[in-house]
Amino acid sequence: MNPAVRIRRAEPSDCAQLARLQEALWPTTSADEHASELGPVLAGRGSSTMPLVYLVAEADGGRLIGFLEVGLRSHADGCDPSHPVGFIEGWYVVEDQRRRGIGRQLLAAAEVWARRQGCREIASDTWIDNILSQRVHEALGYAVVDRCVHYRKTL
Repeated sequence: MNPAVRIRRAEPSDCAQLARLQEALWPTTSADEHASELGPVLAGRGSSTMPLVYLVAEADGGRLIGFLEVGLRSHADGCDPSHPVGFIEGWYVVEDQRRRGIGRQLLAAAEVWARRQGCREIASDTWIDNILSQRVHEALGYAVVDRCVHYRKTL
């Protein structure tokens, strides 16, 4: 555990910083677009019917250096379909803060949250070419349950 970092639930005042972290993870969407989606969720006015929370890693001075978005899904590949499952929707730690246990702390907090929601399992996914993410998941106890290649054809 990294004592210089506090893991907590995101608040409305975190919106701008959190949106920039999301843009770093998902660069095809701008920080402004992320912020417009985050604002209502952080204010408790999200439109999702399933619970969803943002956990943040806060360094001294209030700088956000990571986040994890976790929600509930009715099902996930490889999980028992008779129970809802916690699902890691997004997980990111700024590059110069990696390998310090911050991602592990975020994931542990997400697992606690999922257990409190009555989940027996938590799931995640990553791109097939994201070898680093695969290694991190496996190092933290996640098992591969499926591999998939998606196709499309323009008509």
